[in-house]
Amino acid sequence: MKEDSTAGFLMATIPHSGEEIPPEAAWLRGLDEITLMGDVDRYVDRLYEESLAQLEIPFVKTQWHRYAADLNRLDTDYDEEAVIGSPYPPGTFPRGFHWVYSTHGEKILQEPLTQEIHERLVKRVYLPFHQEVHALAQSLLNKVETHQLYHLDLHSMPSQGTHQHRDPGEFRKDLVISDSKGQSCSSAFKDLVIESFQAQGFTIAYNWPYFGGRLTEYYGHPEKKHHVIQIELNRALYMDEATKRLKPQHVDLKIKLFEALRNIKSGTHH
Repeated sequence: MKEDSTAGFLMATIPHSGEEIPPEAAWLRGLDEITLMGDVDRYVDRLYEESLAQLEIPFVKTQWHRYAADLNRLDTDYDEEAVIGSPYPPGTFPRGFHWVYSTHGEKILQEPLTQEIHERLVKRVYLPFHQEVHALAQSLLNKVETHQLYHLDLHSMPSQGTHQHRDPGEFRKDLVISDSKGQSCSSAFKDLVIESFQAQGFTIAYNWPYFGGRLTEYYGHPEKKHHVIQIELNRALYMDEATKRLKPQHVDLKIKLFEALRNIKSGTHH
């Protein structure tokens, strides 16, 4: 990072790689694997976890499926199609806290949930994850009063935008780096992340077609020393998007991701 930036600590979150269906989400149990895995960040934890451990970068992830309760949403992001009694009309949150439709247009949730089921999913999935993220962030920020906290929110994306995305039909870069349109982190941290991945040969798009999510919005407050960047990794780099199976190329990809993370950590710990 630039010489005028402040040293700090690095952490990560992996909110969408979980594949386990919560007991409350019975509606997901009848879905075939291809539909069920359509929007999961499958293998993202496997691609990053070993590197995070080796580099001693603490992280938080979940085992739970995002269709049941999406951790990159607020627990109030649901409409009448998702939960009975919502103040929001149908179509407000088609892919909200509870996914009603997939990005391929499949109807995931056939009937709206009761408030009781919603609250149980909040208690089982949402609160434990965010309590752990908050606790980790506070523990790192409390270590050295003058230090900053740098936070990588790790995701994956389809290689081509669907009709539900902002970029329908567009083929995407290797990585999309997002910072809530410049609001969730310092420009120095954003530049460090982009340069670290570019040095490994990745092509980069910035804030398109993703601007960031609720995690970057909620936690990303540079004025409070918490800097968050969302990283979307192109699934075509490591998996067959039709069968959802890993490609052999994922081994080389893991090496590149390790080197990028090592450079980011080096740039934030000085």
